[in-house]
Amino acid sequence: MFVITGATGQLGSRIVDRLLERVPAETVGVSVRDVTKAAGLAARGVRVRAGDFTDPTTLRHAFEGAEKVLVVSAAIRGSGAVAANRAAIDAAYAAGAKRVLYTSHQAAARDSLFPAQLTHAETEEHLAGLGVPFTALRNGFYASTLSFAIGAALETAVLAAPADGPVSWTAHADLAEAAAIALAEDGALDGVTAPLTAPDMLDLEAVAGILSAVTGRTIRRVVVDDDEWRAATIASGVPAAAADFTLGMYRAARRGEFAVTDPTLEALLGHRPTSARSVLTAIAARA
Repeated sequence: MFVITGATGQLGSRIVDRLLERVPAETVGVSVRDVTKAAGLAARGVRVRAGDFTDPTTLRHAFEGAEKVLVVSAAIRGSGAVAANRAAIDAAYAAGAKRVLYTSHQAAARDSLFPAQLTHAETEEHLAGLGVPFTALRNGFYASTLSFAIGAALETAVLAAPADGPVSWTAHADLAEAAAIALAEDGALDGVTAPLTAPDMLDLEAVAGILSAVTGRTIRRVVVDDDEWRAATIASGVPAAAADFTLGMYRAARRGEFAVTDPTLEALLGHRPTSARSVLTAIAARA
């Protein structure tokens, strides 16, 4: 049985959909914190069980009978994230899974300026040390983050943010398809993968240019001092910890941590990944 965690989330739900195109529903199970949100999956024949990374005892039942487990990284910030990811990985190992997969990030590294990458790096190390076949999916930076990065630019015509750098923005849909392939096809991806990225990189100056082209309005990119941006963000109601987390993303971007593309995702999918331009066009259309 294939078991997927976080199956009602933005990435996990898409992975389940793509996996169900490849394998029978009765071979798929999901581990979710709120089973009521997965009623639609149960109706499609998927096994739905409650599981919470912060309560590892629930995972024994959720992972029962699993041959492959895909652990979608915990949506937790801070020190608790690594503990939660490790708990899920250990539970998959205890359940007898023959392969454990984990949604990591293209820039996972112990010296990253973006806190999430420290979590991914430590989790990858733990996963590799289990002694069972594993796959760490080094996903490209989620293109949906552009909605946050753009902020109020579509209303104000000013894209104001700290100094940044090129990012290979990658769509959830493409990464979900890659994960489904890695689950369904033995040998498709093994160990720590190459960066699973779209083929193009954009910084926020380029993003502003694309927004200008698709909206017909000039969107100016304005660089804001880090401390000034942090203070304004906190004043708008964002918790300080969240502001610092996001500021780390900008600092890592301008150091070049996300300035990488790789052909692995396109080769795996058999088609060109979704472009950041098309993502930006859709964001502008919804605004």
